[in-house]
Amino acid sequence: MVRGEAVQTKVHYKGTEDDFVIFADSVADVKKWREDKSVPLASVVNSFKIFVTHKQGAQGTLDGASNAILDNEFGTHVDDEVIKIILEKGQLQETEGAERQGPKNDSMGSRAAH
Repeated sequence: MVRGEAVQTKVHYKGTEDDFVIFADSVADVKKWREDKSVPLASVVNSFKIFVTHKQGAQGTLDGASNAILDNEFGTHVDDEVIKIILEKGQLQETEGAERQGPKNDSMGSRAAH
């Protein structure tokens, strides 16, 4: 893998009013949780933050979902409960992060001719 590159796993849930995204540690962790709900959520999700994409699918702009939006869609705004629904019913997506930008070898900079 190239320096600074990382695989990102997200779970996309298409709700009736909006699209929601959470980030997971890996596809394997989500599949394991789906088979065995005794696996702690902290071992599955990257953070307990729920994002809303304003009907733009999994690739839309990610904004933090408000309690009102979560209540409207899921009937609760308790993060654990909402995350469980998204993990169970959402679509897994794995994407590679972009390579880190910047100089690759600072010692190869410009040199004055002698």
